[in-house]
Amino acid sequence: MAVTDEAISTIKAMIVSGELKPGQRLPPEKELSERLGLSRNSLREAVKSLEVIRVLDVRRGDGTFVTSLEPHLLLEAMSFVVDLHQDSSVLEIFEVRRVLEPFAAGLAAARITAEQLDALAATLDSVNESTPVEELVEHDLEFHRLITEASGNAYLSSLVESMSSSTIRARIWRGITQDDATERTLNEHAAILDALRNHDVERTESSLAAHVGGIVAWLQRAIS
Repeated sequence: MAVTDEAISTIKAMIVSGELKPGQRLPPEKELSERLGLSRNSLREAVKSLEVIRVLDVRRGDGTFVTSLEPHLLLEAMSFVVDLHQDSSVLEIFEVRRVLEPFAAGLAAARITAEQLDALAATLDSVNESTPVEELVEHDLEFHRLITEASGNAYLSSLVESMSSSTIRARIWRGITQDDATERTLNEHAAILDALRNHDVERTESSLAAHVGGIVAWLQRAIS
């Protein structure tokens, strides 16, 4: 488990035990980092991650606080972190996607229209490296949906989309914890779009396979 994930698990345990309560301020950074056995940089990454999922509230000049949510809601917000490490079903979904999506993308390369290419370009242009993680994941879902829709196979498109809805939390967590996730995602999407523009079936399939394969590799490391 990554250092950031260990820190998050420890902070969660403090909430479960009641040591940290809704609205309570966290101990000073130096004290907490020493207690968790982490560098300050690692602790800051953990705090940043928990701020994104609305477990912590960072108030500049005032400190970091547990949000005012009820304890069971706080734990629910954090549950997907634990689920990601204990449940292999998300990995299995991505492994199936690695088989189906390149095939769908290959069909799309042969059939995609100018209007559909414009829609893909528009969603790619709407994000950049400073885009918040939640918005980046929304873009990712839409980008993949447009490609499978362009395959012209409604059943295949529906099947892939139904699997994608079960992987949203894992995508968010990757965006939070993997340093180059945003840059990598945008570069890979750009390469897929370029292959589609050229109606290059083989390159589209290989680009999509590499893209999903990268997520599978990250997940395998995350749950090991």
